[in-house]
Amino acid sequence: MKTFSATPADIDKKWIVIDAEGVVLGRLASIVAKRLRGKHKPSFTPHMDMGDNVIVINADKVQMTGNKRSAKVYHWHTGYPGGVKSRTAAQILEGKHPERVVEAAVKRMLPKNVLSRHLMTNLRVYAGSEHPHAAQSPEVVDVKSMNAKNSRSA
Repeated sequence: MKTFSATPADIDKKWIVIDAEGVVLGRLASIVAKRLRGKHKPSFTPHMDMGDNVIVINADKVQMTGNKRSAKVYHWHTGYPGGVKSRTAAQILEGKHPERVVEAAVKRMLPKNVLSRHLMTNLRVYAGSEHPHAAQSPEVVDVKSMNAKNSRSA
């Protein structure tokens, strides 16, 4: 029995839409990262881009358990001396770019290498319920119904 290793001709990429409204952030990010990587497919090959193109809508309505919305802090550095800045998850979700919370959670669940940076180009996150990818006829994946713990009513 030989080990199967996929080639670029074997890769079959699909488009999927995930509605993040009421879904717990960590559980959503875990499912999206698995789909981006292609680990849900039986032909998974670790060094290839096997995953699907994922569209996440309603990213501004994502939920967090406990008091993470007010206690979780995102830090970054401007590049200047004393340039460490920070914002809470609530400030980002209520601000101009709420989709960055979902993008950061997914990015941190992927391996830290060149392939993961390429995989992040297959992720599209939108704050509202509209997306410009209707021409790709994406199929809807209902994350809420996969497990009762995936959704949370705030």
